[in-house]
Amino acid sequence: MRLPGGAPPYLQAAPLALILLLFFGVPLLLVVVVSFWTFDLYGFHPALSLENYRQLLTATSTYKVYLATVMLALIVWAIALVLAFVVSYFMAFHVRSFGWQVGLLLICTVPFWTSDIIRMISWIPLLGVHGILNQTLLKLGLVREPLKFLLFSPFAVVVAYVNLFTLFMIVPIFNSMARIDRALLEAARDSGAAGWRIIAEIVVPLTKTGIALGSIFVLTLVMGDFYVVAEMSGGQMASVVSAMSNQISLLQYPPAAASAVVLLIIVTLMVAGILRVVDVRKELTG
Repeated sequence: MRLPGGAPPYLQAAPLALILLLFFGVPLLLVVVVSFWTFDLYGFHPALSLENYRQLLTATSTYKVYLATVMLALIVWAIALVLAFVVSYFMAFHVRSFGWQVGLLLICTVPFWTSDIIRMISWIPLLGVHGILNQTLLKLGLVREPLKFLLFSPFAVVVAYVNLFTLFMIVPIFNSMARIDRALLEAARDSGAAGWRIIAEIVVPLTKTGIALGSIFVLTLVMGDFYVVAEMSGGQMASVVSAMSNQISLLQYPPAAASAVVLLIIVTLMVAGILRVVDVRKELTG
């Protein structure tokens, strides 16, 4: 018996679809369901109530926390994009040897051989009041007293995030730049185009797929993290996920689930906006 023409592709995709359904679809569905439950001092109870969403969306603090989280993600994204673009441009167009390109890219990945927590904590002896940076500035006479904003502050949070997630921007941008035909750049130079114009009108448009993918990685990672904010801010900053973590520690699962659903919607809208500007599927298959 022969299978229909469309059956084999679906059968090949069935195992992956089943894995995604079990490990992504089902947990997500459970979070959505729990977000409608009620809770009290004695626990939470299955129900169909919008009370969790009402309390979440009517609280002024909710909008402040969500806005702070989005702003933090955008700041980290902007810095990571600039750094990744510069590094990728250097490796793609100024390093001629393919072996050196691979070697430099591997050097960028070396920090990922250790735990994220270790890499984050390693900034503390550098940025602390009695850390290496402050002691160096004091000995050089550049400051009269230690700079206190370097650690346990929004600055420290941004530094840690940039250090942790910039590689997720470098790899896709470098991959896009490596595919650019060098003849296009030579033709532009022969036509008298300035360097900035070549970057703006040739390199950036042809790198938009890598920029889009890297942006999705960085934004989603920052929006979904809370440990860096909790540790590097010294408890002076709050994020959506850190608030959810506090609710979970208090066994307030329904409100935490409601916050997770709202956060998921916001992140999905951000990703959808990026994909609307850049058709990643078309760029990758074209």
